[in-house]
Amino acid sequence: MVVLAASVVSKSGKALVSRQFVDMSRSRIEGLLAAFPKLVGTGKQHTYVETENVRYVYQPIEALFLLVITNKQSNILEDLETLRLLSKLVPEYSPSLDEVGVCRAAFDLASAFDEAISLGNKENVTVAQIKQYCEMESHEEKLYKLVMQSKINETKDHMRRRVTEIEKSKIDRGKTEKAFAPLRSPNDFSDTNSRGAGLGGDPIFADSFTQKPKGVPSALTATSKVAGGMKLGKAKKTNQFLESLKAEGELISEDTQPSGSQSKLSSVPPSDPIAVAIEEKINVTVKRDAGIHSFDIQGTLALQVLNDTDGFIQLQIKNQDLPGLSFKTHPYINKELFSSQQIIGAKDLNRPFPSGQNETPLVKWRIQELEESSLPLSVNCWPSVSGNETYVNIEYEASEMFDLHNVVISIPLPALRGAPSVRQIDGEWKYDSRNSLLEWSIILIDQSNRSGSMEFAVPAADPSTFFPISVGFSASSTFSNLKVASILPLREGNPPKFSQRIQLVTDNYLVI
Repeated sequence: MVVLAASVVSKSGKALVSRQFVDMSRSRIEGLLAAFPKLVGTGKQHTYVETENVRYVYQPIEALFLLVITNKQSNILEDLETLRLLSKLVPEYSPSLDEVGVCRAAFDLASAFDEAISLGNKENVTVAQIKQYCEMESHEEKLYKLVMQSKINETKDHMRRRVTEIEKSKIDRGKTEKAFAPLRSPNDFSDTNSRGAGLGGDPIFADSFTQKPKGVPSALTATSKVAGGMKLGKAKKTNQFLESLKAEGELISEDTQPSGSQSKLSSVPPSDPIAVAIEEKINVTVKRDAGIHSFDIQGTLALQVLNDTDGFIQLQIKNQDLPGLSFKTHPYINKELFSSQQIIGAKDLNRPFPSGQNETPLVKWRIQELEESSLPLSVNCWPSVSGNETYVNIEYEASEMFDLHNVVISIPLPALRGAPSVRQIDGEWKYDSRNSLLEWSIILIDQSNRSGSMEFAVPAADPSTFFPISVGFSASSTFSNLKVASILPLREGNPPKFSQRIQLVTDNYLVI
């Protein structure tokens, strides 16, 4: 299943919210949405429409349509399940199911769609989980804020009590001064006023500030000199708060400070303890008049081990025996074992493979002596000048060895005032005015479309202007067909689970 886009559109075809999940041009998605109102039927609650390249799966929501666009190879049952999940999300974030309400909730809906679909694939989540992910709630953060608010409230209470005590002391001192006023001389009052002038004229303020320890906030200083000294009781109240949360079923740690790294790691779903990445890169330069200038393949096998205990392993690989295929192993690897039995293992069996989140390259290889018939994709360009225009016909032919994904053929153009006139195309096109490029894109090339063509016209130009043509694509299989057949544990126990990602990508693919 590959979901190209999810949208909420009006019945007139106006896109209110649209989120795409694969690399596609704006003109491509706008064209697909514009074509939808002409294809949609009436009187159905759940239905779909197929065109030559895509499938529209949609559901009416009052005066709107919830629309999911997928490729034709997608499983219709999975498409309906995705549509059902999205139909539950729209009312959650847009209570008013009209154009105004959906536009107001567009940002929240786009975020919710991202949580439901990732890279074109439906995530195994519920509506409640999506709402939690979008709200980004954290129990540690909530606990931290509550504890800090409790401390602030305790400090304010302590300050109010302290002010009350000071005011009471001032009143008692005034009564004492009145009672002994005849026994004092004028000099005594002048001395008192001069000593207290810098501190508000009251010695009590002087005592309270001069006796405060440096570096400690006054609100948190214990008032031991006042009769019936006070204690903050912070630990008791905090513990009561933690106990109440524990009673409600929350998992509370003793350290209430939130840890960013721990919360981040806890949100990442667990993966297989061992992951293998196999990648081959194509470097090819093809002559426009047929023939190959250069053609080679460079491959890498990288290993990722999450835990140290799973690093005591060996990898049994297998590959297709091709002429011109040569391997190079990491110095850490036992070369004799690899050459004789195709087993990737460390020289020192007591040392595990490195662990962590980074991939470690173990084996590299190169394939040379390849012929033109081995090209995954051949591109031919035929420019011809007729009057004031140049007509350009481009065609591709794909090998049956690979199914190619996200194919982009970039053709240089002369400086133009506007976009070229594309008259026929198998796929989609986009004009890059800044770099003066015409990008021809095909999402998938498989048995149904091993060949295709495009024709466009521009003002009269030199035929060499349309070269070099750059090609980019990816595939889920490789030339060497190298893969890990099994994991061989070096210690007792069952072999750990592993996953492997195999892909073929273009590094430099030119038609000159």
